[in-house]
Amino acid sequence: MTKLEELALAIESLPADEYSQFRRWFLERDWEKWDREIEADSTAGKLDFLVKEAQDAKVTQTLKDL
Repeated sequence: MTKLEELALAIESLPADEYSQFRRWFLERDWEKWDREIEADSTAGKLDFLVKEAQDAKVTQTLKDL
């Protein structure tokens, strides 16, 4: 049995309250990883095109309110 299979079995056997706690922990961890990736991409200039698109849309008055 692989580690992933063992984890799946362990997760499936959790009581509802512990499953909820695990799920919150996992989602928070996932969002933190995503935040670090976005920050690294921003620092590296990989998202500069988004700023340019927004500036261009503002100049041409096609910028949409969210």
